[in-house]
Amino acid sequence: MSNLMMSVSGIRGIFGRDINAENVMKFAAIFGFFQKERHAQKSSPVEKKKRGTVSKTPRIKILVGRDSRTTGDILAHAVMAGLFSVGVDVVWLGIVATPTLLLSVKETNAQGGICITASHNPAQWNAMKFVDANGMFLFPDVIEELFILLLAPICSIPFDKRYFQTKWDEIGTKYDDFNATSRHLQKIFSLPYIDKDKIRKKKYKVVLDSVNGAGGTISPNLLRELGCELIEINSEPSGCFAHDPEPLAKNLSQICHEVKKHNADIGFATDPDVDRLVIIDNNGECIGEEYSLLLATKFVLRHKKGDIVTNLSTSMAIEDIANEFGVRVFRTPIGEINVSKAMIEQNSPIGGEGNGGIICPDVNYARDAITGMALILSYMSETEKSISDLVGTIPKYFFAKDKIEICAEEMDLFMKRVIEKFKHLKMDTTDGIKIFYNKAWVHIRKSGTEPIIRVYAEAENEEMAQLLCQEVLSL
Repeated sequence: MSNLMMSVSGIRGIFGRDINAENVMKFAAIFGFFQKERHAQKSSPVEKKKRGTVSKTPRIKILVGRDSRTTGDILAHAVMAGLFSVGVDVVWLGIVATPTLLLSVKETNAQGGICITASHNPAQWNAMKFVDANGMFLFPDVIEELFILLLAPICSIPFDKRYFQTKWDEIGTKYDDFNATSRHLQKIFSLPYIDKDKIRKKKYKVVLDSVNGAGGTISPNLLRELGCELIEINSEPSGCFAHDPEPLAKNLSQICHEVKKHNADIGFATDPDVDRLVIIDNNGECIGEEYSLLLATKFVLRHKKGDIVTNLSTSMAIEDIANEFGVRVFRTPIGEINVSKAMIEQNSPIGGEGNGGIICPDVNYARDAITGMALILSYMSETEKSISDLVGTIPKYFFAKDKIEICAEEMDLFMKRVIEKFKHLKMDTTDGIKIFYNKAWVHIRKSGTEPIIRVYAEAENEEMAQLLCQEVLSL
């Protein structure tokens, strides 16, 4: 497990090398035990007849769902086996969007959840994302506690903290719940600023690319309910991804072509677990993942004013939008849970990450591409403007993004070189190193999902953004 990635995004690795049925079953058992201890007072007593008497065994329930990856089925069985073995009941949702599972944990009063998904990573990867009873991923301090247990040999765990296999008559029980997707859609449609009738009257022509991920189980339903003329590509949740699953412009040539071919009003592309949304405009141009959050923010602030929370790598345009509405921007380390936690503290009406991750707390404190689609279509129908016209109202900055594959022992050395090279400039070291220039910045950080260092740069012109990025890469 030397290459297993562990971060606020959970545990992920390449199947068969870093992650497999055996270690996933162990991780699930420990998580089940961990949640039993943390939520014991919320457990449901389950009556068991035993030797002529009736005993009540405390029982919690954990929701389990997965994206469409071909390795998802074997890991789902391993996860459920691990949870059953420590006396936890499992509610199986099947192939669902990650935000659907998160919302369902919250609304069904479960004590947690496990999403089996490696999000935007290539098909050979898979992962476990751990969900708490509040319908959010585990807070950073909580997941650190869990990681200590996950990595510790059983002999080193204090006796009263060890997890043990339960007896034959106290194992967990499996229940199915295949209505989570419809509940998620109803939650979105109940938002007061989503006018279904107004959107339906527009009869928008939409191209949808779900990359053969979990999006095919929910996104078409949303768009048809909103009266859209839908052109679907890669909707079958087969796990055989039609292209690199990260929704970046370089991977979305097919949907861009289809938007032009069908003269569509808009195109939507999602990653395999449907927490990131990218928009293709009515000219067939991929406008970049940053604009998903920017456009959603402008729309929501028209209806609900409040301070915005986003991460350190999101575009400077978010500050321009905040100034337009007279609100503030709070920035956090990268990671959905870091943003969500700060949004609760600031009572933010909208927030998220510039990678296409829109968080609308009126639905849930989670990145949600499905909610994002509804917000963008509402913005278009309310203003009666095309998506390209709405993009034109946002100040234009230019991004450069790259990554460095570097062995773990050299990562810290590289980061020290960066600090030495740019020590004369203003820096933020909250999450990696962010270096500030006049109307420009560059951000260097270790990835929490892949063994790489990511480099982001933004400036008022493309040449400057590329130059800043390359200056770091040259080290």
